[in-house]
Amino acid sequence: MATAIDKLSVSTIRGLSVDQVNAAQSGHPGAPLGLAPAAHAVWRKMKFNPQDPHWINRDRFILSNGHACALLYSLLVLYGYDLKIDDLKQFRQLNSKTPGHPERLDTPGVEVTSGPLGQGISNAVGIAIAQKQFAATYNKPDFPISDAKIFCFLGDGCLMEGISSETSSLAGHLQLDNLIALWDDNRISIDGDTACAFTENVPLRYKAYGWKVLEVHDADTNIDAVSDAIDEARKITGAPVLIRLVTTIGFGSKAAGTGGVHGAPLKPDDLKQLKKSWGFDEESNFFIPDEVANYFAEKVEENKKIQAKWNELFKAYKEKYPKEGAEVQRRLDGKLPDGWKDHLPKFTSKDKALATRKLSEGVLDALCPIIPELIGGSADLTGSNLTRAQGATDFQPPSTGLGDYAGRYIRYGVREHGMGAIMNGIDAFGANYRNYGGTFLNFVSYAAGAVRLSALSHQGVIWIATHDSIGLGEDGPTHQPIETLAHFRALPNMSVWRPADGNEVSAAYVSAIEGVDHPTIIALTRQNLPQLEHSSLDEALKGAYTIWPVEKPDIILVSSGSEVSISIDASKELEKQGVKASVVSVPDFFTFDKQPIDYRLKILPDGVPILSVEVMSTFGWSKYSHEQFGLNRFGASGKAGDLYKFFGFTADGVAKKAEQVIKYYKGKTVTSPLHNAFEEL
Repeated sequence: MATAIDKLSVSTIRGLSVDQVNAAQSGHPGAPLGLAPAAHAVWRKMKFNPQDPHWINRDRFILSNGHACALLYSLLVLYGYDLKIDDLKQFRQLNSKTPGHPERLDTPGVEVTSGPLGQGISNAVGIAIAQKQFAATYNKPDFPISDAKIFCFLGDGCLMEGISSETSSLAGHLQLDNLIALWDDNRISIDGDTACAFTENVPLRYKAYGWKVLEVHDADTNIDAVSDAIDEARKITGAPVLIRLVTTIGFGSKAAGTGGVHGAPLKPDDLKQLKKSWGFDEESNFFIPDEVANYFAEKVEENKKIQAKWNELFKAYKEKYPKEGAEVQRRLDGKLPDGWKDHLPKFTSKDKALATRKLSEGVLDALCPIIPELIGGSADLTGSNLTRAQGATDFQPPSTGLGDYAGRYIRYGVREHGMGAIMNGIDAFGANYRNYGGTFLNFVSYAAGAVRLSALSHQGVIWIATHDSIGLGEDGPTHQPIETLAHFRALPNMSVWRPADGNEVSAAYVSAIEGVDHPTIIALTRQNLPQLEHSSLDEALKGAYTIWPVEKPDIILVSSGSEVSISIDASKELEKQGVKASVVSVPDFFTFDKQPIDYRLKILPDGVPILSVEVMSTFGWSKYSHEQFGLNRFGASGKAGDLYKFFGFTADGVAKKAEQVIKYYKGKTVTSPLHNAFEEL
C-alpha cells in the first residue's frame, strides 16, 4: 500500500521536475507531473546500483517520450546517481549533464539517447532481445545470472510514429516477456487534443501484435494500482506487456489537461499553488525533504545488497562452469576472443571474382563460430544480403519451433527502421554484443533516424548494405542508391565502407567489429568483382591507399568499391597511350580522414590532377579530387553491364574522362585538394 512517504516522494519528483523547467525557462513540465506516480512505482521495484550503473543484470528504464527527461533526471538525483541538484539547475544549458533530451553519453543512468519519438520503445525491444539471448546462452540451473526486466515509458507521439509499430509487432512475435511498456495516455500532443489525429484503439492494436494489455484508469494518483499492474506484468509469460496509464498532463497545475502545459514552463503563480498543494514552501526550489532523501537512500542500500548477492552467484557460476564463466567475463571486460582476426579470409589476384556480398558471407561464416557475441539478421532479405552464417540458429521463441532464444540470427521482417533502433538497443545492453543488420543500401535510408542516433550515441552497430549501386541491375532506379553514400558519409561519427574486393571486405569487418564507438555501414555489390593485384587488408585499414602504383603519374584516379577495378583497367588503357595513371582505393572516408596529414598527402599529393570515379552522387568527393566522375541523376532499369556502359563507367569511358582532366590541368599549378586553411594551421 502507498504510504505517506510514497506520496511525499511523488510530490518531490514533481517539484524537482517543474523546477528544472522553470530554471531553464524551457522544457516540458506536463508529462512529468502526470507520470510521477508511475515513475515512483516502477523505480522502487527495479534492481539497479547507482554506484555501478553498468552492472549487466540491472533492470533497465527507457524514457521513449524523451521530452519528459526532467522526470528522469529527478529520479537519478534522488537515487544517488552521479547527478546533483546543481546539475538540475543547469537543465538544458550548454555542456550540462542534463540536456534537453536524454543522451546516454552525457548523463549517468541514462540507458539510451531518446527524443525522436518511437526510438526509445524500439531500443527497449532491442535491449529485451539482447537480455533474452544472453540469458538463454549462459544461464544454468540454479544460476540465473541474467534475469533483468526492461521497463519503458512511451507517449502518444511514440505510438503514432511508424517505427514503434514495426518494433512492437516484432516484440509480440518474439514473445518478449521481459519487456514491460507503460503508455502515458494523456490524450495530448503538440497540436493539442489527440482527437484531431489519433483515435485508434491502441489496446486492441497491441493485443493484435501479441502483447498482453493491462489498464490503470487513475494513474495520476493511484500508486497502488500502478504498482499492482507492474506486479501482474512481471508474472506474465510468453508475451510483452503494455500497461495503459490514463493520466492528466500537467496534473495539479492550472493548465492541467491542455496542450499549453506540454512544452512550456509553468507560470509563477501556478508553481506556487502547486507547491502549496504538496505542503511545500511556495518559495522553495529543488526541495528534497530529509525523509524522502532517507527513503531513497534505503532503497539504494537494498539494491546494493541485491547486486552483492548477484556477485556471489556469478563467482560461484565461474567456479562451476569455468568455460562459460571465462567467456562471460571476457565479454563483460569488453574484449574480443584472442586471435579472432587470424580467421579472416585473405585473397590473391589469382582467386576467382566474387560479389562483395558473397565475400561478406564468407567473413560471417568464418567469424560467427569464433565470436559468440557476433549476432545479427536481415530485414527480410537474407537470401540477398547473405547475412546468415552456416549452421546458424534463428533467435525465436522455442514454442514456435523456428529456433530458440540462444539463436544468433534475427529475422527482422520488412522493418528497416525498426531494425536500426533494435540494433541500437542490443548495443546498449552491453556484454560486448557486436550486432549487424542487413538490407539493400538504398533502404538504409528508411532507417536514417535510427542510424543518426547510432552515430550521435557512439554505438558500434554494423549495417550490411548490399546491392550498393546501379550494379544491382533490373530492379531499377527505385532500388539503385545514388545519394545514399553521400548522405551517410556526411553524418558525423559514421564509418561508411565500400570495399573493392575480398581483402577490403575483411578490412571493413575488422574496422566495424573493433569500432565500438561509432556505427559502420558496409556497402556491398551484387555483381562479381575481381580480386585485385595490390589490394591489402592492412593498407585498407588506413581508409585509402594506392592500389595501382605507377612512377610519376600524370593523373591519379581515386575510387571505391566496384569502380576500383574499372579504374585500374582504365589505367591499363591509358598506359597504351603513354599516359601514366595511378589508382587509389578509398574504401572509407571516415578512417582516411583520421590518418596523419603526411600520409594523406602521400596518397593524394601535390602536383598531380586527381579524378574521382564512383557510380553515385559526386557530392563529397571534392575533398579528395579536383574533378569528379559520378552519377548525379537516378539510375535506370536494365542489366548491370548495360547500365555501366550506358553511363560511361567502363575502362574506356574512365580513360576518356582522365584525358580530359589531364588536358585541362596541363601547365597549371596543381595542389592537393587536402590542403585547406584549417589543416595548415
